[in-house]
Amino acid sequence: MGKIKLTQVRSLIRRPADQKATMKALGLKKMHHTVEKEASPQVMGMVRKVQHLLSVEEVK
Repeated sequence: MGKIKLTQVRSLIRRPADQKATMKALGLKKMHHTVEKEASPQVMGMVRKVQHLLSVEEVK
């Protein structure tokens, strides 16, 4: 599987606790913070849950 680059583009203020926990599990801490993750089914499920808070790019 490939890698994806995740960037937080929306704030976690006034978000449900499960969304905050998902962002923390992905390693995102604050606005415009970027991490690279392996595109496993588990990670993609977490990304889908908080896709409205993220920018997702495929890394080649």
